[in-house]
Amino acid sequence: MRNQPKYNFFKNTSYALKGLLDLIKTETSFKVELIITIILLPTLFFIDTTLTNKLLMFITLMGMILAETTNSAIERVVDLVTLDHHKMAGRAKDVGSAIVFISIFIFIVTWSCILLSKL
Repeated sequence: MRNQPKYNFFKNTSYALKGLLDLIKTETSFKVELIITIILLPTLFFIDTTLTNKLLMFITLMGMILAETTNSAIERVVDLVTLDHHKMAGRAKDVGSAIVFISIFIFIVTWSCILLSKL
């Protein structure tokens, strides 16, 4: 059985916000991607394209944030287990970085295809 307190929406929300604030305070990559998101999110309202395209653009933009969050979680768990250089720890961190890289690639390709089709 898991060592987990009873579900409480408000407590769980406070944990999520605590994690988000910690990311903003400590992760430079997250800050950069959050700034990009804050800048590009409002532009979705002004881009002349279909709702489907706007949703694809939104999903890929948020996917980048989700990937960075996942990568940060992986890095923290690995660092909790060992701060020593270990081959498997390095591989886990590399996979987390690959998640971010792939999400950024998907974001760039999606936004480029949609925006270039409007030219």
